[in-house]
Amino acid sequence: MNTFTTTAEVKPYSTKEIATLYGVCDKTLKKWLKPFEESIGKKTGRYFTIAQVNIIFDKLGMPGM
Repeated sequence: MNTFTTTAEVKPYSTKEIATLYGVCDKTLKKWLKPFEESIGKKTGRYFTIAQVNIIFDKLGMPGM
């Protein structure tokens, strides 16, 4: 049974959208993600994939929690 609620749906997001979820500007988010670039991988196109978003949420914690 899931004992916590998430405030963010796991779906493809742009950098700006993820930054908004965390309540920071996109420049700050990029600094936060810098140490994890290798595990997240390169963004193809405008959006992070669902797998990449899962890694970001795992590394930074769920937004709003």
